[in-house]
Amino acid sequence: MVDKDDFLYPHGRYYGQVKPENLVFNANLQEFAQKVSYVCSLETGGKIPPEAAYEQIRVLWKQLKHSKKQLQIGENPFQDEGGEAAE
Repeated sequence: MVDKDDFLYPHGRYYGQVKPENLVFNANLQEFAQKVSYVCSLETGGKIPPEAAYEQIRVLWKQLKHSKKQLQIGENPFQDEGGEAAE
């Protein structure tokens, strides 16, 4: 049986560097993209005004930025997996 959440919120495979924080951020990024798509569709269909769509997307963006900061994604781009500086 198909779960409705799998249908409404599909997730693609992750092909990047496999680290827990990267996997979590990828899931958050995919959820962000899906929700932005829904908001855009509602605005395009005339169900919500453009200002409300903008505000909802702005809130979603802030949540994604907060997630990135909490997970420390991209803060030490020159470190390898062992925490050593790459040469």
